[in-house]
Amino acid sequence: MIPPVLAVSIGCPAGVGPEVAVAAAARCKEARCVLVGDEGVIHRAAALRRVSSRRLVRIEEPAAVRKLPADRIGVLAGATQLPSPTPYGQPDARAGAAQLAWIDEATDLVRAGLARALVTGPVSKHAIATSGAPGSSDFRGHTEHLAARLGAAEVVMAFASEQLTTALVSTHLPLALVPAAITPEAVATGAYWLARLLRALGTRRPRVAVAALNPHAGEGGLLGDEERTRIAPGIALARERLARDRIAADLVGPVGAETALRLAVRGDYAGVLAMYHDQATIPEKVLGFGEAVNVTLGLPIVRTSVDHGTGYDLAGTGEADPRGMREAMLLAAKLVRSRSA
Repeated sequence: MIPPVLAVSIGCPAGVGPEVAVAAAARCKEARCVLVGDEGVIHRAAALRRVSSRRLVRIEEPAAVRKLPADRIGVLAGATQLPSPTPYGQPDARAGAAQLAWIDEATDLVRAGLARALVTGPVSKHAIATSGAPGSSDFRGHTEHLAARLGAAEVVMAFASEQLTTALVSTHLPLALVPAAITPEAVATGAYWLARLLRALGTRRPRVAVAALNPHAGEGGLLGDEERTRIAPGIALARERLARDRIAADLVGPVGAETALRLAVRGDYAGVLAMYHDQATIPEKVLGFGEAVNVTLGLPIVRTSVDHGTGYDLAGTGEADPRGMREAMLLAAKLVRSRSA
C-alpha cells in the first residue's frame, strides 16, 4: 500500500511545534508528510534537529504533493509566510495569525483530496485569539474551529493512547458552564463517536464506560441529579443510534468517573466517555504525557494532533520530544487505512 499523504500544520512558530513536526516527519515511514508553515521556520527547525535540508522538498503546486517521494518531507510553498523569523518563546500577533492560516491551509489540502489526513502541531490559543486575523477572536481550539470550517454537524474531542482511550462530552468550557452542556443529545453524540473510534482502532465490539459528572455518580441524587436526568437518557439515545447504524458496542453507565477510568486502564473497558475536559485529560497525561493523540471525531476528514502545548520553555533547545507528533502521524495513517477498508 502506498503511504498516505498527511498535511501537517506546524503550530506556533515560537514554540516546539515546528521542530517536533520536522523530527517526526523525518522518521515516519508509514506516511508522506507535507509541512504547512513558514519555510524559514521549517528550515530553522530542520537545522536544529539535524535533519538534512536535502530531505525537504518545496511543493510549488498543491497537486504535486501526490508525487512526493516516500523518503522526503514536503514543504508547501503556497503557505502563509512571516515577514521575519519569530523569536523562540515570543509569539506575537503575526505569529498568531500565521498559526491560524496554516491550520486552514493544511485543512484545505485534505478537503481537496490532495492529502488524506490533517495532523496539527500545538498552537497558542491566546496568540491566535488576539492576533486580529479574520475570525480569530472566536478561536477556542482546533476542535471548534475545524467543525465550523468544515461544516460538521457534530464533533467530539477524543484522546487515544496505549493505556487509555477517552472522548469528551464538553470541551473548552469554564467549569461553571459544564453542567448545562451535559445534555442527553451531547452524551449520545460522544458515546456514538467514541464507539466508532474504538472499532476503527480494532475493537470489534467495544465496551464503553460512560462516566458520571458528579462524585460517586451522584449518590442517588444526593450529590446531583445529572446522572439520572441527562446522562442516562443520553446513553439510551446512543444505544438507539448505534443499533440503527448497526454498530456493535456495549455502553455501561453512568459509572463514577474514578471507577470508570481505573477499570478502563485495567482493561475492563475499551474506552471512557468523560463529561468535561480535565476529567479525560488528567488521566491521559498522567499515564502517557506526550504520547496520547488528540483525535477530532465527526469531521468529514481525519484529524489528529499532539496532546501537549507549545512548550515555549523548550523552544530552540532541540530537546523537545517528537514522540507525540510521531504517534499522531501513525494514528492518522491508521485511521485513513480504516476508512479505506
